[in-house]
Amino acid sequence: MSVTREGYRDKLSFVPLPYRGVSVQRYDGPMTEVALVSHFLGRETYRRTEFIVLCAPGGGHAVIAVEAADRGPLFSPITHVDVLALPERCVYVRDPLTDCGNCSALAALALAHGVDQDRTLICEGKFDHVNFIHRPEPLIVTVVEVTPPHPPKLFDLVRHVLSYADLPAIVPKLERIDLHRLVAGRRADAFLVPCRSGGLEDLGGPVHYLDERPPERLDWTLIGCERSLQFHRHYYGDEPPRVEMCPRVIAGRRGEPTLLKCCLLEFDIEQDGEMVIVPWGADLPMVERALRVLADRTRKERAT
Repeated sequence: MSVTREGYRDKLSFVPLPYRGVSVQRYDGPMTEVALVSHFLGRETYRRTEFIVLCAPGGGHAVIAVEAADRGPLFSPITHVDVLALPERCVYVRDPLTDCGNCSALAALALAHGVDQDRTLICEGKFDHVNFIHRPEPLIVTVVEVTPPHPPKLFDLVRHVLSYADLPAIVPKLERIDLHRLVAGRRADAFLVPCRSGGLEDLGGPVHYLDERPPERLDWTLIGCERSLQFHRHYYGDEPPRVEMCPRVIAGRRGEPTLLKCCLLEFDIEQDGEMVIVPWGADLPMVERALRVLADRTRKERAT
């Protein structure tokens, strides 16, 4: 088998991958551990089948793991049966949008249905395929990001990465920094924002764009971070009133896994305790690496 008996029984957020090793079978007998072991022990199993999702006519479900002495022949007798979850610990969900081969997608579905680490979520997902997540306890990563735009870019990158990357079960949680709220109540003759792509056209006064280097220095308030302030010093030789918009500064120190961006970084990611910081222009590979750093740190903490 691809995992040890202790591994799949005790491991949090265990998902069989590839899920071709999961068989779905009707079962019309008693849903007890003794009955299931007695029924399947000695019966033949296909050489690729490692787990079986059992479906009772009345709607109950169970999950078992099976071992065979020889996986070479097409079919071999089952030599060991391990019951992972009986009906009272199983939640069966049909969701055609969920990719059954994606740990994070299954974890998010479990979280949405209130399935905790004492239970098992069975999903009938895309293409009518079936897989499960056993004892789900995904890593919750807080993504601190400014809005607009909507959706926030970094949060959207994280969701994209989790749709394809080979990562442990991760569920992102967005913590918005609403720039309009930061500016609300600020009176200024004009506002200076980093660029046009920020979606900050309506601030209750004239808006100018720092990356266009306005030729005339006006009596404006800068909405920007330290890097924007550095640009302003270079262009105009002074420091205007400023509304801080840096996620790293606003978020402060964090005690939970957190991902955010800072434009003082240019070429690489940085780890600061429970936080990982990426450059403002981070791409998908960089975001994937940041998520892996957070996942590895959490895995080590849970192992101690």
